[in-house]
Parts: sequence; structure tokens; C-alpha cells
Amino acid sequence: MNKTIIASVLALGTSIFSTAQAADYKIDTRGAHASIEFKIKHLGYSWLTGRFNRFEGDFSYDAANPEQAKISVTIDPASIDSNHAERDKHLRGRDFLAVNYFKESKFNSSKIEDLGNGKLKVYGDFTLHGVTKPIVINAEKVGEGKDPWGGYRVGFTGTTEFKLADYDMTYDLGPASANIFITLNIEGIKK
Repeated sequence: MNKTIIASVLALGTSIFSTAQAADYKIDTRGAHASIEFKIKHLGYSWLTGRFNRFEGDFSYDAANPEQAKISVTIDPASIDSNHAERDKHLRGRDFLAVNYFKESKFNSSKIEDLGNGKLKVYGDFTLHGVTKPIVINAEKVGEGKDPWGGYRVGFTGTTEFKLADYDMTYDLGPASANIFITLNIEGIKK
């Protein structure tokens, strides 16, 4: 009986200790050390690229237990920037992001799979254009450590791909432009 109680207390203590090691980070958008970029084929001949200029988020991370990480990101879809004002106006309109109706997009992780060597699969729900669907982000840890200002940082890069039609954006761009590719570069500052 006593051995069972001691084992339970030790297991609980180990669980609490490993959870306590996770640190909370704020994504460094203020210092512009993070980006959310996209690309989509233009007529099948080239790539149209752009980014979202306004987003924010937080994550928790422990290098010893990466599968326990959590991430939450909120994007302002009206901040879309494809380096072409008329195109951006169209992208903000009803044919695509409908930013007057859908003021934000969100990603919330639900599960992290540690693939080893800093590689991760980040599963979660992505809301865009008023539709929420599960996506998977193929991520990789870039690095972590102290910064020159006395803080501590960790950074990741990740990619995902989805069909525009999955998020009720059905404007016909042609078959070569059915999918959009997203790249995230995330640097967090320890809170």
C-alpha cells in the first residue's frame, strides 16, 4: 500500500515538474521577427506571393517535451499585402477574405507530434473566411537561446497547404491556383 502511494506521489511530482518546465512565449511581431507569408500559382506560370502584416500570438514550449507545446495565433485578414493595391482590394472583398464580415482568422493547436531532430507536426484548427477546419503544419525548430537584451528566445518555421474552396472561397482562379501555401516564421520572446 505504501509503495503504491509513494509511486503515485512520485509520478505526480514528475508530471508536475515536467509541465512546470514549459515556458510561455509571446510571438515577436513588434520587432518584426515573425512573418506569415503565402504563395499561390498565377495561371500555372509563376508564383504570386504576399504576407499578412498584422498578427499576434503566444505559445508554450519545453525542448524536453515538445509534444506538450501549444500555440495560438490570430491574424488580421485585412492586413493582406501582395504588393499590389488593386489586387489587395480584391482579396479583401467578397470574392476572397470578405474582411468586412470576417474580422479575424485564428489558429489554435490541438496536438504536437515530435518527429525528432527539431521537426514537428503541429495539428490544430484554422479559421478563415468564417470556416474552421483542421490543418497540419510541418514545423521545424530553428534555434533557441539568450538574446543580447537579457531575454530568451526560441524560433520555428513551418509550412502548410490547403484548398481555397475548403474555406468557401470559390472564385475561379483556374485549376493551377486551387491550393494556397502558407509559410510561418515564428520567433517567441519568453514572458
